[in-house]
Amino acid sequence: MSRARATISRFAARMAPVALAALAAGWPLAAAAQQAGGLRGALASDTVDPLRPPGPAEPLAPLKPAPLSARSAIAPAAAPARPRKQAEDLDDELAGASDDDGSVDAAARARQRARDTLPDPTVARRPTEAPATTTAAKPASGTKAAKPARQLDTQTSTGTVPTKSIDAADLERNIAARPTGERATPIEGLGRPPEQSPFEPPGMRVGTFLLRPTLDQGIEWTSNATNTAGGSSDFVSDTTLRLDAASDWARHSASLDAYGTYRTSVTGSGFSEFRGAANAALGLDLGNALRLDTTLGYERKPEDASSPVDITGAIGRPLRQTLSASAGLEKAVGKLQFGLTGAVSRDTYGDVALAAGGTLSQADRNQTLYSMVLRGGYEVSPALTPFVEAELGRRLYDNATDSSGYSRSANRYGARAGLAFDLGEKLNGEVSAGWLSEKPDDARLSAVSGLSAAGNVQWSPVRGTIVSLTGSTQVEGSTTPGQSGSILYSSTLGVSRELRANLTGAATVGADWRRYAGTGDRDLTWSTEASLTWWLWRYAGIKARARHEQTTSTIAGRDSQTDSIYLGVTLRR
Repeated sequence: MSRARATISRFAARMAPVALAALAAGWPLAAAAQQAGGLRGALASDTVDPLRPPGPAEPLAPLKPAPLSARSAIAPAAAPARPRKQAEDLDDELAGASDDDGSVDAAARARQRARDTLPDPTVARRPTEAPATTTAAKPASGTKAAKPARQLDTQTSTGTVPTKSIDAADLERNIAARPTGERATPIEGLGRPPEQSPFEPPGMRVGTFLLRPTLDQGIEWTSNATNTAGGSSDFVSDTTLRLDAASDWARHSASLDAYGTYRTSVTGSGFSEFRGAANAALGLDLGNALRLDTTLGYERKPEDASSPVDITGAIGRPLRQTLSASAGLEKAVGKLQFGLTGAVSRDTYGDVALAAGGTLSQADRNQTLYSMVLRGGYEVSPALTPFVEAELGRRLYDNATDSSGYSRSANRYGARAGLAFDLGEKLNGEVSAGWLSEKPDDARLSAVSGLSAAGNVQWSPVRGTIVSLTGSTQVEGSTTPGQSGSILYSSTLGVSRELRANLTGAATVGADWRRYAGTGDRDLTWSTEASLTWWLWRYAGIKARARHEQTTSTIAGRDSQTDSIYLGVTLRR
């Protein structure tokens, strides 16, 4: 017995180190098996009862990272991450293996595959992952109780989750750079876009004014060169120079419109005449809705053959010169508009040659008209403004009495109502109607009075087409014994159309109707004109024109008719 005990003691002494080594090596395996059992329980608990949805999980205490020595020891043994299978898939495999195969080996293989999906217990968790505990921590005093372990397990992540890159949250670094600058057009590209008006003259810049001169030169055939009852046909050279100037000031405005026409016979008949006119306008913005508009004009031409004064035995028509000026103030007070305009117009007549020899003075016809117009309007809308105006004036003749002993100076009275409208480039202008009267100082002469109508309308129905309508009423004096004068109504309707970029057309219809005061005599003059201009380029073109004019009168010897055809060249800048 003693020998047996000694043998056993020696064997135990020899095996003790081996047992301790085996125990030390088996302890991690047992811990891993225990952890694997907990993880399998977590997988089984992933399926949540739909009738009892889990509540929000309590925040888990973060797990402290393992020491560097432990991580260095464990890192070499780390296995690659295996894809995780859902609890439903594992249950199906386990159930399918037991039901379909009916063998223990099939069930064992399914369990082995389930264990393969579990993470390696030797791999250390990340510091941001919470430990997978199945036991709820005891709540501290004054706090709510911890959630059940089942709910905590549903929020626990298992397996290996890849760590995001350091710059994952840097949006600017992860966005591809895109060009922000526009690409420059190459020099040899399509070039400039086509001009809307390639044949429009650019004009000449002189200081702050833009000048547009035009020169027309052509030959005209006319059936009545003098435009009188006994006129004869002739070929006439027609030369016209026009100048249009306009300022480009910011507040104020200024313009000048002038022309001169020289006509002379090319057949040697001796006919020649010159006529011209110039009109300047200046507009000043004085501030506080106050504006000053001034005009100055001059016209020189032979008196028209349709003049109410008939000179017996005259050769040609006397020269008539007209000088006019006006100044007007306009003030706006809210929607009310007020205006006061003063005007002066002076007419002088030259001597006329007689067929019997000598000349006849026309000094009795020289006179000056002074007038003042007061106007008031109300702006119904920015486009419509009805107005009323009253006129008061005085016509003074240079001679207190004419050669027949009549005092022809007269007082002038007028009243009108009208409408001003401004719809932009499509339609703008004004029209008015009223009554006008002039009563001579001589009691033997009756007053010259009648309906007063005036208008100036511009209408553009389509682009490139302009329709214009003008109308006026004038009182004309007379030196015929016993007659006080006449009233003349003039109107003109014109249409201009850009048929093509290099072809423009125009048509005009005009009518003049005169009524002699104190008598039943009437004059009617109407005319029509059509023209075409073909532009060779923006500075030169060929122009053709046809015109017809006819005058009919109740007074014998005043009827006349004139037809003319013109062909020439137009130069402009």
